[in-house]
Amino acid sequence: APAAAQPAGLPDFKAIIKRNQASVVNISTSQQVQADAQTRGLPPGAGPGLPPGMDELLRQFRGMPGPMPGPREANSLGSGFIISADGQILTNAHVVEGADEILVKLADNSEKPAKLIGLDKASDVALLKIDASGLQAVKIGDSSKLEVGDWVLAIGSPFGLEHTATQGIVSAVGRS
Repeated sequence: APAAAQPAGLPDFKAIIKRNQASVVNISTSQQVQADAQTRGLPPGAGPGLPPGMDELLRQFRGMPGPMPGPREANSLGSGFIISADGQILTNAHVVEGADEILVKLADNSEKPAKLIGLDKASDVALLKIDASGLQAVKIGDSSKLEVGDWVLAIGSPFGLEHTATQGIVSAVGRS
């Protein structure tokens, strides 16, 4: 069957995605964290303040050994996008904050280590840099022209999933 015609007045999301998908990257991080002797091996939400002996009962029920303080590796996944041909990338601050290693997977499936240039927790934005050249950068829009009701499209690679997209409309502007 032939493809359905694009309804009048609606953006062509397929064309926008195709034009920008090479600029979308996957971000994976790792860091060594010190496990808390009170909470190692306990289910999420359980921790200090449990009734006496309850932590040991929970560990035994789950087949876990007793408290084991020490380092463990924590990992994080997220998306980002290339903003300059020489390898500057924007991502979320919460994805890379505290990371010991940051790895960027490009659209061609190559992987490059990244350096954290800076981050802002309040806006949840971070700037990374990879050693690369000739990359396809996204075109950054003019947010001063954004209005309530405008169409928006999010293209990403969250949780290690490639080529995801979702759309919506701007619900508000000028909020912090």
